[in-house]
Amino acid sequence: MDKLRDFLKSWPGRILLILCLSPLALLGVESYFGGGVDPNQVAQVGDASVGLSEYQTAVNNRRTEILEQVEDASLLNEDVLHEQVLKGLIDRTLLEQQAGKLGMTVSDDTINRLLRQEDAFKDADGNFSNDQFANFLRQRGMTKNQLFAEFRNQLSLDQLNASIVGTAVYPMKAVSQLIDLQLESRNIWLHRFEWQDYVDQVKLSKSDIQAYYDANKNDLKSAAVVDLAYLQLSPQSLQVSDVTTEDLQQQYEAYKQSQAITDERRISQILLTGENTKARADKVKARLDKGESFAALAKTESDDPSGETGGDIGRFNPTVFGSDAVAVEKALEGLSVGDVTAPIKTSFGYQIFTVTEDNGSSLPSLESMRDELMVKAKEYKRQELYADKVAAINDLAADGFSIEDIAQQENVALKRLKNYPKENNQTLLSQPAVIKQAFDEFTIQDQAVTAGIEVGNGTVWVQPSNYRPTKTLTLSAATPRITQILRQQKATALALKDAKALAANIKTPADINKQSVRLQSLGEVNRQTTRLTEKERGLAFSQPAADNGVVAIASETEVGATLLVGDPIKTEQQSPLSDVQRAQTAAIVRDNLGQDQLQDYLDYLRLVYKVEINEANMNNAQGR
Repeated sequence: MDKLRDFLKSWPGRILLILCLSPLALLGVESYFGGGVDPNQVAQVGDASVGLSEYQTAVNNRRTEILEQVEDASLLNEDVLHEQVLKGLIDRTLLEQQAGKLGMTVSDDTINRLLRQEDAFKDADGNFSNDQFANFLRQRGMTKNQLFAEFRNQLSLDQLNASIVGTAVYPMKAVSQLIDLQLESRNIWLHRFEWQDYVDQVKLSKSDIQAYYDANKNDLKSAAVVDLAYLQLSPQSLQVSDVTTEDLQQQYEAYKQSQAITDERRISQILLTGENTKARADKVKARLDKGESFAALAKTESDDPSGETGGDIGRFNPTVFGSDAVAVEKALEGLSVGDVTAPIKTSFGYQIFTVTEDNGSSLPSLESMRDELMVKAKEYKRQELYADKVAAINDLAADGFSIEDIAQQENVALKRLKNYPKENNQTLLSQPAVIKQAFDEFTIQDQAVTAGIEVGNGTVWVQPSNYRPTKTLTLSAATPRITQILRQQKATALALKDAKALAANIKTPADINKQSVRLQSLGEVNRQTTRLTEKERGLAFSQPAADNGVVAIASETEVGATLLVGDPIKTEQQSPLSDVQRAQTAAIVRDNLGQDQLQDYLDYLRLVYKVEINEANMNNAQGR
């Protein structure tokens, strides 16, 4: 019932329908085409086994799925990933054996019919193609019999799964009652008795501390900790050199490529070389400004063979001009057909250009994009520098350099964390990937610098030292923790005592304002209110009130103790859900129940079939 209440608590009005728990991930159709069992086992399940290669493939596939949804790979907890995948494979193997024991099987005719319906095996006309089917088998290195065996196994598994999950019963009347609970509201008055306010009244004796220690000794353990030296690097932390003209040109060319823009301008030139070229170029330019033909002057004045064809040198290609490309491109910027540039000094001499034809798309000039290109060029240089630095640090770490030497050689700030914990880590480096590397057995033993660990948009390298494993605390060491626990427990008990005494005096609305403490009026609230804590929301509607009266409820809560006063519960007459939505909700509720039944059934199968995990192979697969 608690699960169902939690399931429904987020509506009405916002979320009408939510997805139910995912079906067992490893029961999917992808297993139709799996290979044989590896002789190296990670688990023995009854008469069957889970192979090492099968396990590693499942882990890699699941890791890929998760990383497609999570940007920061360091947030992935590898230990939990391996644990969940192994459980899924064992669950599947248990169900496979049980399906075989119960005689659940599928005929070849049924498999043939299902395979003929697969789109992957159909030709362009929608008919089953033997060629495509044969090609499919060839690509996967399988025979028809192997495929049929895999298919039969999966369908038998589906039958057993459906027979458990699909039989969950939850009457529509009960679903409607659950939905109607979300329509309830009542006026609430509230007062919280915080346990911290009662700490001064708490008296603890040595015998109290000793008694708690004796009863909870096995749970009073020190956390495993190390002292951590680390380097942290991100692209944003790096200073890059000034952007050059060549850098801008490179980004401009990249922009044009990304936009599929090509320069379709056809140009002609007049090249002047030898002595007095500047004076000659100025005279030619003056004649062009007076209206003389560019082609005619090219034939008579140009010192380049292209002059014979009126100076035509084809479509503009910056690479032809080498180091002069930027100057030439700048001179040509914004020119329309027929326009002429001023004389340009290049490594060839002095050149004058004109645009004779332009069939290209509109192209923004480099100058007009300068600010944008400047930002892109800086980021490109920064990412390039970052990649080089990460590679250099990784090489030094692999060569056995200490983290101090690496920091000095690569000019990266060395940082330290004392008492870095393995559990309940709230430090700046609390990512599971970092914790796993910091407490890796070989890293600790060798006090080595780890390879780079990707964290957010940066990389971290860590070197642990002074490892202190978890151990049972002595009474002296545990006393501060016990003292805090007992103080909170006893202070909470005192707070609850006051809350109950006050609750006993409230019977009518008039009693609310007669108490020694002020009860805050929250007005009319429903089960979805955010003004109450999760536990308080459950308490607020746990007891009815008499007509024209109120009910006072005192209970221990997250803050210490809470006193809630409520008037009679009111229920909205109009449900926000249609009949169709109610039916869909009922299906989701039943599926949730079915998943619970499936887990209960798997727990039963674990008693029927002996499950043994090969810890050595597991540790090897996890890189331990």
